[in-house]
Amino acid sequence: MDTQASDQDAATDTATELRDFVAKLMQRSDLESVASEIDVLQSIYGDHAIKCHSSPGSPSSHPSRSSSASDAIRYEVSLNLPSHEDISIRILVSIPPTYPASSPPQLQLLSRYIGAFGVDSSLFGSILRTFISISGVEWTPESVCVFDGLQNVLERCEVWYEDRISRETAGELLREDALTRNHVLVEPDEHLVSPSTADENDRVSFDTTLPEDIKIVEAEPIVDRKSIFIGRACRISHPSQVPLILNNIMSDRHVSRAAHPIINAWRCQVDSVLHQDNDDDGETAAGSRLAHLLSILEINNVLVVVTRWFGGIHLGPDRFKHINHAARNALEVGGFLEQTDESRGGGRNAGKGRKR
Repeated sequence: MDTQASDQDAATDTATELRDFVAKLMQRSDLESVASEIDVLQSIYGDHAIKCHSSPGSPSSHPSRSSSASDAIRYEVSLNLPSHEDISIRILVSIPPTYPASSPPQLQLLSRYIGAFGVDSSLFGSILRTFISISGVEWTPESVCVFDGLQNVLERCEVWYEDRISRETAGELLREDALTRNHVLVEPDEHLVSPSTADENDRVSFDTTLPEDIKIVEAEPIVDRKSIFIGRACRISHPSQVPLILNNIMSDRHVSRAAHPIINAWRCQVDSVLHQDNDDDGETAAGSRLAHLLSILEINNVLVVVTRWFGGIHLGPDRFKHINHAARNALEVGGFLEQTDESRGGGRNAGKGRKR
């Protein structure tokens, strides 16, 4: 109870300190725009989101600005990530004496961690360059721009944080996949096994073994907002091989648990007849997009399959971009693009991936 009262008193003191500081700024005509901007930020982000910044060794009751007119005004802003309201960041805003007339402000990330992830130097540096970088915020003289800068920082920090979460999730899924591959993939189905049968040799299962001449290549995963896309490609010589290959891929329990396990398209020329088909596997129009990819690349005798694990965040049209990229990566791993380029007088190296 005492701790809660103490926190409330500290928040009240911080708000009072900032209000007094803004009032002092208002008394100077050259700083009215700075004071007004702080007021606006406080109304947007909340009374306790902004506080005066204290220089090391100085009393906390004094904001970071000495009597010299050449010193910058500094204050801190605490914000929550838009899609992760339990994750907050602290940003130091430094206002030079010539702002906004001829100099932009400077933003610095004070947080050393965002959630459970330690912030790297790349993110620190990009935030310092918010108003001088092409990827940051455009600044024009005589215009206040701290709000735009803070929103830009929020967006970049959220993308950075979600990227770290996605990498961690992808790592867990791939580790689980590796463990699954080391165990028996086909378990007894209670609807197919006779109640009186106890011997494992009597399990009913489908034969998913591939002939030795059929090799499936697998590209590196694409991760976006916790969703994972993995492309696979396989050379085929007859349409009858397609179901066998798809069954083999689906025998992997990790794949079978995906939201869309076998989005696929294939083209196979037998004698002078071109056979082709595709399957969306629940992802509307995804299969036809893969079929279009094979058509424009003019690749025959190939089956391409994309597996998507849904991460809980809707990607909109981006999901189709990732599905196409995953498929193209698999085709590159398998050397299909190289053969296409060579037939056109070019050539390229196969990409990174795995064969099995």
